[in-house]
Amino acid sequence: MPATDIEPSELTKWDPGLTERVMSITRPFLKRYFRSQVRGLDNMPSGGALLVSNHSGGMLPMDVPILAAHFYEKHGYDRPLYTLSHDMLSVGPTGDFFKKIGYISANHENADEALRSGGLVVVFPGGDYDVYRPTLSENKIDFGGRTGYVKAALNAGVPIVPTVGIGGQETQIFLSRGTWLAKRLGPIARLARTKIVPISFGFPFGLSVVIPPNIPLPAKIVMRVLPPIDIVAEFGENPDIDEVDAHVRHVMQRALDELAKERTLPVLG
Repeated sequence: MPATDIEPSELTKWDPGLTERVMSITRPFLKRYFRSQVRGLDNMPSGGALLVSNHSGGMLPMDVPILAAHFYEKHGYDRPLYTLSHDMLSVGPTGDFFKKIGYISANHENADEALRSGGLVVVFPGGDYDVYRPTLSENKIDFGGRTGYVKAALNAGVPIVPTVGIGGQETQIFLSRGTWLAKRLGPIARLARTKIVPISFGFPFGLSVVIPPNIPLPAKIVMRVLPPIDIVAEFGENPDIDEVDAHVRHVMQRALDELAKERTLPVLG
């Protein structure tokens, strides 16, 4: 079924005026509190592209707000930066607000429609599995074996733009994804459609098992946008999906390692 038959207006709800007002409020805070930086914004293609990023920060990740704030500051509001997001952001009283600033439901139809329209689309292949990775593995690119993003880029005929961020996993101490706890909870976890029950430690509540959500510490967050990868040009007309995925993760891991070498102390950067 065509994407327009499913949700004909979701992508068109983007409101550049509202987005600009939101960015004008959030950008000063992000730059001061997280001392945010986004490097390589010139690597953004002029046409459609899939920005593939690691995901950090637990329940309150700052990847998208920081990337968006710096993207719009440099490139203006002529086209949206879409983010494939959890359905929970698209429903309820705040649903329209998030759609108007570029968040769209994470499904294949929306991704394909946005990419074919020439949009820049952010995706976090690792999802919850990645965003709750333990602090001891904070600088590891791990999508949990998910490769659907490669197929999405191929289907839409757009390049993959690897993007990495560091510092988000320092906003609190992530102890465990809690996969073992999810298994022990059995039907409760299945009802919540989750395979993880993350355990973390932060401010001001201390130990948190999903809730209560702690306030992110002011860790310095740096993101880097890498050169686009033309899948067909590099891997041929019928590429091996796993090979492409391995290459993307290798490129991202190398860039993340370089950012990690720059850091001297956790949180302070």
